Amino acid sequence: MNVQRRLLPSTGALAAFEAVARLGSFTAAAQELDLTQGAISRQVKQLEAQLGRLLFRRDSRNVELTAEGEAYAETVRAALAQLRDAAVQLMSNRHAGTLNLAIPPTFGTRWLIPQVPDFVEKHPDITINFATRIGRFDFARERLDAAIHVGQPDWPGADCTLLMNEEVAPVAAPDFIANRTIATPADLSRQPLLHMASRPGAWAEWFGNQGLSTPAGPGMQFEQFSTVAQACLAGLGVALLPLFLIAGELQRSQLVLAPGGPMRSRSAYYLVVPYEKRLHPPVVSFREWLLAKAASAQG
Repeated sequence: MNVQRRLLPSTGALAAFEAVARLGSFTAAAQELDLTQGAISRQVKQLEAQLGRLLFRRDSRNVELTAEGEAYAETVRAALAQLRDAAVQLMSNRHAGTLNLAIPPTFGTRWLIPQVPDFVEKHPDITINFATRIGRFDFARERLDAAIHVGQPDWPGADCTLLMNEEVAPVAAPDFIANRTIATPADLSRQPLLHMASRPGAWAEWFGNQGLSTPAGPGMQFEQFSTVAQACLAGLGVALLPLFLIAGELQRSQLVLAPGGPMRSRSAYYLVVPYEKRLHPPVVSFREWLLAKAASAQG
């Protein structure tokens, strides 16, 4: 067998291997693929012979991946997913196809989704499927083409394109400010502070930017922006929030700025695209549109 052939196993063998690896059973894999158990076993044995590696440890009752088999299974699973996605896009008979996009929940609902009708009008043959994600994930495993990422441009195996920087400022409900003595940034250190779990050092950075030491009290902690904002609206304390995400509340005077003013956050918003998806037509169209929207939003 020449090297080229050895490096390209049949998709049938790969599908059989992936099913056994995922289900942990030759019998279950045979049922899923509508084949006999013997056919599945032969496919896997041929694959092992072709690769010259043992992929499973077998005994009379159990089948278990070897270390090499486990690593290979991850790669095969991602490759088969890409092949399936390519087939779906081709069979859908659409000119531009589908964009599977991961978005942070608050950025998505408060900023991106209201803009999307414009994209749909300009690109009616592109369908966007939205998935909510916080933090990094495996694009291939999740079958996603791109993501909006909040943080630093540090996503391995992907391009990170800056969309917009973020300014944060201390805000509170009007009654909260009116019923307390809050005239200077230092006065905030004696107030209940609301914290985002994903940004544990935000208040320390803001107080440092004001030339002040960080308050000792821990304050309430929340996992999501929406609950921090709601707690702030309810008068539970002062929150350090991104200004562009609370523009509506500030305009309606549901929240007001506390003394001290805004500060550029260390976090920024990026469009993240895995290298292999950079030229995917829906990604290219969406990137161009999104960069224009982000530039317009920042003036």
